[in-house]
Amino acid sequence: MLMNVFDRIAEHYDSPKQLELATIIKNEIKSKLGNTSDKIALDYGCGTGLIGLQMADDFKEILFVDPSKEMIRIVDQKVEQKNQVNAKTIVGSFSKGDTLGIKADIIIVSLVLLHVPDTLDILKSLFQALNSKGQILIVDFDKNKKISHEKVHNGFSQAKLKKQMEEIGFNSVSSETFYYGEKLFMKQDASMFSLKAWR
Repeated sequence: MLMNVFDRIAEHYDSPKQLELATIIKNEIKSKLGNTSDKIALDYGCGTGLIGLQMADDFKEILFVDPSKEMIRIVDQKVEQKNQVNAKTIVGSFSKGDTLGIKADIIIVSLVLLHVPDTLDILKSLFQALNSKGQILIVDFDKNKKISHEKVHNGFSQAKLKKQMEEIGFNSVSSETFYYGEKLFMKQDASMFSLKAWR
């Protein structure tokens, strides 16, 4: 059901508001990374590639993975237009430990967890996909009591998420709230956090 939703909205996803938000998130992620020119990156749940494509030149290679074939179709178009030779796309999702045979040095997971019913399952899979001494950067919404939706988490407690990740085996987990915006999340004022961890 959810995939059909993303397939339907793919063509109109890149609104001015989404583009502005993607740039804010991209700047936050870049501020947490050092020199990544020899690294393989994975943009997991990449949507139309709004964030990863802005950073593609910073990596040796970047993989775009999304369960929505329509989202990936749009990423493919952009990759072709930009002649982004170091980019690859895959339609698929991680679940129950299946990582599609992917290994990466850096994993970016931006506004994805809120759509994933089993957060622990996806975090375990992302851990498996991360190379030794690799790092993961997660951006999502802080817990928001004003939001209630059967298909979407109403944000996350940073402390609870950090604890889950440490139990899985992630190291040096740190997070901070970095942005607050009006009508940012389901038409409610909300804040976003970034979380960084190592394998």
